[in-house]
Amino acid sequence: MNQELSKLYPSAVWDCFAHICDTPHPSKHEGKILAWLKKWAEENHIEYHQDETGNLLFRKPATPGMENRKTVILQGHIDMVPQANSDKKHDFLTDPIEPIIGNDGWVRANGTTLGADNGMGCSAAMAVLLSKDIAHGPIEVLVTVDEETGMTGAFGLQKNFAKGDILINLDSETEGELYVGCAGGLDALINMDYSEVDTPAGMTGYRLCITGLKGGHSGMDIALGRANANKVMFRFLRKSIVNFGARIACVKGGSLRNAIPREAVADLAVPADKAAAFATFVKDFSDTIAKEFAKTEPTLSITLDTIAVPAKVMCEKCQSKVVNMVFALPNGVMRMSDAMADLVETSVNLAVVTIEGGKLSTASLLRSSVDSAKEAVGEKMTAIAELAGATITLSGAYPGWKPNMDSPILNTMLKVYKEKFGTEPTIKAIHAGLECGLFGVCYPHWDMISFGPTICHPHSPDERVNIESVGKFWDFLVETLKNIPTK
Repeated sequence: MNQELSKLYPSAVWDCFAHICDTPHPSKHEGKILAWLKKWAEENHIEYHQDETGNLLFRKPATPGMENRKTVILQGHIDMVPQANSDKKHDFLTDPIEPIIGNDGWVRANGTTLGADNGMGCSAAMAVLLSKDIAHGPIEVLVTVDEETGMTGAFGLQKNFAKGDILINLDSETEGELYVGCAGGLDALINMDYSEVDTPAGMTGYRLCITGLKGGHSGMDIALGRANANKVMFRFLRKSIVNFGARIACVKGGSLRNAIPREAVADLAVPADKAAAFATFVKDFSDTIAKEFAKTEPTLSITLDTIAVPAKVMCEKCQSKVVNMVFALPNGVMRMSDAMADLVETSVNLAVVTIEGGKLSTASLLRSSVDSAKEAVGEKMTAIAELAGATITLSGAYPGWKPNMDSPILNTMLKVYKEKFGTEPTIKAIHAGLECGLFGVCYPHWDMISFGPTICHPHSPDERVNIESVGKFWDFLVETLKNIPTK
């Protein structure tokens, strides 16, 4: 365990986070961390229950004199997004995360995602369960599984598993902001079979690699204007086919539906008599893309290497359909919100593209705070897929969380923050999928809010959490628990 983390304030939160970092917990592989959490609860004599989905619920009685307060549910998800830099060897199923305390006031990981999303929220909830000197009413801590790849835990939550009245989600990522709404989501999966043929004679084999992009959270970072490796790749491939007669052998870009793709690679064949002109084109294309994204992608790299000529390539007719389809698929911000300034309403992340062995597949994540807008983008993608002769599956839809500006917990926390810090917190909605939307289906009576410390660039190896903000986040949480209204 990283002992240095425990020296930070608040030590109880950072100590719990250090233990979480020590135990592998990527999405859909939470078995080790769940086993550790149950053992931790038993060692600390904390009541816990586990449902069929894997979610854990911990209970702690009220401190003396606070028994008449409403029961608060502190909630976070225990899984993390596993992303590593290309030069970092890391097995997320076995290796611990390596936190680094920077001199700049931030904690980051060594070449991987940190898991502050949502490890910091879970750590704060655990610290409340361990506390001996915090005044609070009845507490439940709900730790959900598989939030990042489909909100499986929230989907599987059953009525009456939790008994509380107020849910405080600890999964937001800017200190000083209170979140009262979030976007819903929809997965779009496109599949298409294509024919392969022998590579024509007189070709040279190449591998084009796009690397060095920042990537990031496909909701939180989608408005930052960062490059999408898949979109850059298919822009390149379309020009290569039209201008040089390039033939595609295989393509691989992106890895996770909720992460902006940072890398893409393609193997292709180009007529040998056009090799010199093709090399010049690649350099010019690289320079063009670098200029377009000079501010948002300063480390972007496009490299071309000679490889053995691929034995098989896509047939020309299939290739044209496939490349045009992927090139045309929507990506990025579709529309900004009319209801709240600077909030993205609708977006798409073309997250994963794989072309190999006669099979094409793409995965996109659609987000919107307006269900009809989300459905319209899905219909647009369906039309594009059908024109190319591909099949598309729209699945995994989850609702957004509609803001309630009359929320009692919102009013309580506004007052507490102003009294504690002397400033007004900002009330916002988030263009990301918080589990609150799904909780509201099963527990419509819950009064819900979300807040957290400042975390930058989650879902990428650039993820970092601000140390000072964790202290304010904790102090605010403690003061809020003291001021929960009576039943």
